[in-house]
Amino acid sequence: MIYFVGAGPGAVDLITVKGMELIKKADVIIYAGSLVNPKLLEYARNNPEIYNSAEMTLEEVMEVMIKAAGEGKKVVRLHTGEPSIYGAVREQMDILDEKGINYSSCPGVSACFGAAADMNLEYTLPGISQTLIITRLEGRTGVPGKERISLLSEHCASMAVYLSAGMTERLSEELIKGGYSPDTPAAIVYKATWDDEKIVIGTVSELKDMAERENISKTAVVLVGEAIKQAGYERSRLYDPAFSTEFRRASKSGQTSDTGKTAGKAT
Repeated sequence: MIYFVGAGPGAVDLITVKGMELIKKADVIIYAGSLVNPKLLEYARNNPEIYNSAEMTLEEVMEVMIKAAGEGKKVVRLHTGEPSIYGAVREQMDILDEKGINYSSCPGVSACFGAAADMNLEYTLPGISQTLIITRLEGRTGVPGKERISLLSEHCASMAVYLSAGMTERLSEELIKGGYSPDTPAAIVYKATWDDEKIVIGTVSELKDMAERENISKTAVVLVGEAIKQAGYERSRLYDPAFSTEFRRASKSGQTSDTGKTAGKAT
């Protein structure tokens, strides 16, 4: 059996319990060595065969997985973050489907959520943004035409931009071209949740300077949007005493303590 496992953003304790247990029982582990924290391999208990996919082609990875599965071994394909986001897992699954080999997926914590946790950040603040866009800037690998940063920026929603830390000047240009103002809050989070994590906060127009000042050109997620300030948002209606829900009736005397904007505090 083959298991595609999300390793999480970096910290060894941010893998799921299920993912950790799968590593413990694995006979073969193929991990994305350029991004996955190698300390996760210390969970292994069966003295597994270990392969670093950063040094392998798709064909080489599949050869190892198919051979091991044919021998009845438990295989863990350990991907960084959450495999469904820029994980290149579908192409592996299609080959396994062709071979009639069973597989299963175990989710993981993606970098934008690890970054949000370390910044105590909420992307979907009422009155500020109710949308989080996860995307990437076009580079050596293209993006569909309708998903260009400049078009997505028209929404001015919260945005997490992956795989673009080495192109921050162009990223700023595209964000501003699309609709974000130059002084829109932005953050570059390098190696979210790792011991050497860096969080750099500034504005969209300052992204290039922020990256150069901290010598960041890869392994980072860029966060954009007014939600980064954590200020000026509206109180949620969910716990408002004047608001009825399926589980709670509105109090006749209940009043929203502050129906306007909250002052908040920038992270």
